[in-house]
Amino acid sequence: MSLFKRGKMYWIDVATPDGQRIRSSSGTKDRKLAQQFHDTFKAKLWKFDKLGEKPDRSWQESVVRFINETKYKASHKTDLYHLNWLHKYLSTKNLSDINRDFVDYLKQSRLSEGVSNASVNRILALLKSILRKAKNDWEWIDKIPHIRLLPEPKRRIRWITYQEAQSLINELPEHLSLVVRFSLATGLRQSNAKNLEWSQIDLERSVCWIHPDQAKAREAICVPLNSEAMDVLLKVRGRHSQYAFTYREKPIKQLTTKAWYKALKRAGIENFKWHDLRHTWASWHAQNETPMNVLQELGGWESAEMVRRYAHLSSTHLAKYSENSNGFSKSTSQCQKQKRLSVS
Repeated sequence: MSLFKRGKMYWIDVATPDGQRIRSSSGTKDRKLAQQFHDTFKAKLWKFDKLGEKPDRSWQESVVRFINETKYKASHKTDLYHLNWLHKYLSTKNLSDINRDFVDYLKQSRLSEGVSNASVNRILALLKSILRKAKNDWEWIDKIPHIRLLPEPKRRIRWITYQEAQSLINELPEHLSLVVRFSLATGLRQSNAKNLEWSQIDLERSVCWIHPDQAKAREAICVPLNSEAMDVLLKVRGRHSQYAFTYREKPIKQLTTKAWYKALKRAGIENFKWHDLRHTWASWHAQNETPMNVLQELGGWESAEMVRRYAHLSSTHLAKYSENSNGFSKSTSQCQKQKRLSVS
């Protein structure tokens, strides 16, 4: 059937010259308009087959292919969330319909919902990624519109001092305090620390590892365990056969519970999220002069740009150059030297 209903909308079902079937929404409830859409679509396929013109691919086709090709991405679920938002604007569109004006329309529509520039940029970046694939990988289109991201303010890195960290640990129930101590000792992300299994830990070598499918950058991370991390693991050893961290003999499902927020309040720590434990770990490393390239490897960051956020906390390597701008001390030193020479 070349024309059929799905819900209230009419859909088309056509075959390409090479035998593939394409199903797409016509975007209308009117059968006559849907038939016109079908005929136009078939005509474009004929031009592609006989005249070599590229068929006008639909947004829906590109989404299906993109999802199938990017299932491995750590951000796959987030992509699906953003694609769901884009669906109401692009479900009936072809790739050729997505021009600069339409991108601006999408941008303003998202902003009108009261979200931040960063939230808008996540959608624009995904749209750009799909269009690039359509152009460079799939060769469905010859060009894509310029998509300019909105400016995002650089946020201050939130970290706490050793004293604040100890106050927080003291206020937490044991099962949470142990995970916090381990996170501050290793810099592991919340999911990696919470779901750490004994099969990923070698106590004799003082090391644990995160498998590629568990890592955000999809690359394995080897994590050396310092004395603090080892002390935590020795405390929880034997409590569970599979997971390192548990609560009432079961794997921990949620870390940011009421107990977490109440402990923060009692410790007098404001504006602090669980992920800020990782920022704190990296900040402590930077302040203790861990080289940025080493910190990047320890933290499993994909790019050096992510680590440069902490570079300003380390300044020892710059200290010897700071006096180069101190003309006052140099002038005084030269005057004293000249006085000594004149006296002699």
